[in-house]
Amino acid sequence: MGEALLFKDVLVVNVDKAEQADVLVADGRIIDVGSQLESGARRIDGSGKILMPGFIDIHVHGAAGFDVMDADASALSGMARALPEEGVTAFMATTMTQESEQVAHAIQAAGNYESEAGEAELLGIHLEGPFLSRDKAGAQNPAFFQAPDIERFEEWQKHSAGKIRIVTLAPELEGAPEFIEMLDQQGVIVSIGHSDASYEQAIASGARHVTHLFNQMSAFHHRKPGVVGAAMLDSSLRVELIADLIHSHTAAVELAYRQIGPERLILVTDAMRAKGLAFGDYELGGQQVSVGTSGARLNDGMLAGSVLAMDTALRNIRKITACELTELVSMSSNNAAVSLGLSKKGRIAKGMDADLVMLTQSLEVELTLCRGEIAFNKN
Repeated sequence: MGEALLFKDVLVVNVDKAEQADVLVADGRIIDVGSQLESGARRIDGSGKILMPGFIDIHVHGAAGFDVMDADASALSGMARALPEEGVTAFMATTMTQESEQVAHAIQAAGNYESEAGEAELLGIHLEGPFLSRDKAGAQNPAFFQAPDIERFEEWQKHSAGKIRIVTLAPELEGAPEFIEMLDQQGVIVSIGHSDASYEQAIASGARHVTHLFNQMSAFHHRKPGVVGAAMLDSSLRVELIADLIHSHTAAVELAYRQIGPERLILVTDAMRAKGLAFGDYELGGQQVSVGTSGARLNDGMLAGSVLAMDTALRNIRKITACELTELVSMSSNNAAVSLGLSKKGRIAKGMDADLVMLTQSLEVELTLCRGEIAFNKN
């Protein structure tokens, strides 16, 4: 384990309060949170700074030139080393719809991967596709779409060593009810996405999440509220939001915040391999993607993930909504941690994992700790 650290006089922000305090970290854990703590640990001056639980990105495909579908440990390590620069300390390796064998390879690589010291922790796998609607394909390749298949999923789950924890699917597809019941019995989170489901189908589906709100789902209409209406009104659903101001208008982001609230929103990036790199041509799910000022797009102009960083998402939503710092903690870490059953993450308290991000007053990342190890230090 890394050296013991003592954050002095920092604004400690949790979902329920923000208070000036000291935080002592050792052996990958938070040892104590209090006033005027003393220790022989290395001191970090936190005056004028903000300390939040490390961000958890439950929907990210790639970063820094690497992608989950590269299906090898070096790519996953590349992602895990890059993400702390934006304050992310844990993430879900998110797949794309491709040929079944390629998906199996990617799942196996992610399932076997063990994060190293100083890397963001790979928590598990978010399977996005292939059980999606052709009418809401987006950047997912419909050539490989299929109906929900229990046997195929169980095969993939074996490849993953049981690490598939979220499945994005369209609940209106034939066979979906039985498939969703099976996932629920296994404790796998069902997320509605790339779906043309009616409001009624979405509500009755048994899903617990909604994937990238507004994007590639049945829109709200006053006589057909669609998946968007379900996300707004069903308090049992946690809802992903890509706050890059490209995937959704600022007014839509504000609407989501006001109607769904920070208690249910989960900020995600849906980022692809070009995140953190120069504008140009890249690849996502076997398709060419051009990255420029209007985001990441396929040749036909369709959005293809993002190049959003999590700290940028926090700055964007705070500027739009004037939300509290405590609410940012809900949306960037705590809601994801609670949803995934991570009892040691998403909060700064004694005994919790030392996953921490220290930010300036303008929410710029200065230092990121992953399980007690300094993974990024701007200074």
